[in-house]
Amino acid sequence: MKNEKTRLREKLIEALRAVLPIVGIVLALSFTIAPISPSVLLCFLLGAVLVIVGMMFFTLGAEIAMTPMGERVGSSLSRCRSLAVIVVIAFLLGFVITISEPDLQVLAGQVPSIPNRVLILAVAAGVGLFLVVALLRMLFGIPLAPVLAVLYAIVFVLAFLVPQNFVAIAFDSGGVTTGPMTVPFIMALGVGVTAIRGDRNAADDSFGLISLCSIGPILAVMILGLVYQTDSGSYTAASVPQVEDSVELWSLFLEGFPEYLREMAGSLLPIVAFFGLFQVAVLHMRKRPLIRIFIGLAYTYVGLVLFLTGANVGFMPAGSYLGTVLAGLDYNWVLIPIGMVIGYFIVRAEPAVYVLNKQVEELTDGTISAAAMGASLSIGVAVSVGLAMLRVLTGIPILYFLIPGYALALGLSLVVPKIFTAIAFDSGGVASGPMTAAFLLPLAQGACAAVGGDIVSDAFGVVAMVAMTPLITIQILGVVYQLQSRRKQAAAPDFTALEWLDDNAIIEL
Repeated sequence: MKNEKTRLREKLIEALRAVLPIVGIVLALSFTIAPISPSVLLCFLLGAVLVIVGMMFFTLGAEIAMTPMGERVGSSLSRCRSLAVIVVIAFLLGFVITISEPDLQVLAGQVPSIPNRVLILAVAAGVGLFLVVALLRMLFGIPLAPVLAVLYAIVFVLAFLVPQNFVAIAFDSGGVTTGPMTVPFIMALGVGVTAIRGDRNAADDSFGLISLCSIGPILAVMILGLVYQTDSGSYTAASVPQVEDSVELWSLFLEGFPEYLREMAGSLLPIVAFFGLFQVAVLHMRKRPLIRIFIGLAYTYVGLVLFLTGANVGFMPAGSYLGTVLAGLDYNWVLIPIGMVIGYFIVRAEPAVYVLNKQVEELTDGTISAAAMGASLSIGVAVSVGLAMLRVLTGIPILYFLIPGYALALGLSLVVPKIFTAIAFDSGGVASGPMTAAFLLPLAQGACAAVGGDIVSDAFGVVAMVAMTPLITIQILGVVYQLQSRRKQAAAPDFTALEWLDDNAIIEL
């Protein structure tokens, strides 16, 4: 029990470090160049408290439940001798987890002219299909970089064929659907699959599932864009709360709790049911570790309910309001550097980023530290948000950024160590989670509305930009790591020249 309390305290400290910088930035802006109404500010502050507590419970729950579940399922799949069984189970697993992802509901409501159910089923099928591709790649040891190059070539060909309103939303969907529910389980699944292989490339191949699963939603939305042939969309702005006192403030959040309690119950239930069937049919785990997993699932459930309530009820209106105020200034270019600073810190508050950084550090035995990963992700997201705000102010088409960005990322994949490529493309999907959707996207939408831009074309795409730049910065980290390794090897003393001498000669030397 003491150990559990200690871990909760550690998670609380991590959550405070992640969220407090964002609170400080918003407070600094609200008291200087971007005045915010007391109602919005109070909602934001209470939302921040819920986000912090939610992150604390979620990260602990992911460690106790989601990661062990994924690893055990992955290990069992890799032992299976029937390729057909692996394909069917992998598809069902990807399909079920994607439907469980809460951010998919938000995406479905934003895509014009496509019924929500059709979009959700299509995206879930896309993730299921590409999870099959990812697992087969791991089992057969196929290099990741050529697979990514071929798939992204298909994506960009389709991007020129679909209505332009679909392009930004399609790329956004790739990041949004690999969120806090999907990432811990799928990443652990990869670890479980490669653990059975035991060859020297197994560690490199343990990453890469998220990167391929992120492509499925992009293709699914683009294909739906070809089928439905729509060229217009709608946007509903985040409502600005008006509260008179603390009781009304708390009532506002109480109204949100039942919705997220139901949503998270519906999200976790398919995963629990799938794991339960797998336990009965294959795993046969003992009672004690099974109870621990269910305790972890309870932590995960509580954490996500608190986190999403705080992010959606508290952060979303604040992001939209702040964007409107900043874009309305005479010197609205300030939105770009401010967006970069917010982006630098906000990625640290993404629940799934913690899971990725921790797993990278563990699987590489500290060679790639969580601190280095965090810094690289923060720099990448800062650049991406700056470019997204530039798009909002100027209306530059998103493909002008995505095509050269992905070309550079795929070019780097040819020269950096394979593990950095896999981690980089995984990190793109991980970095663009609920905090991006709940704060950065409303920030861009509010700013776009203030300058009179096309919200569907110009404001959407923030998630896509956030998902792109880590592909470059993490691989640049790989280049730096490679150069440092070569320098160390060059500086190391070379004893090969002494091999021909006998022991007495070496002593005389």
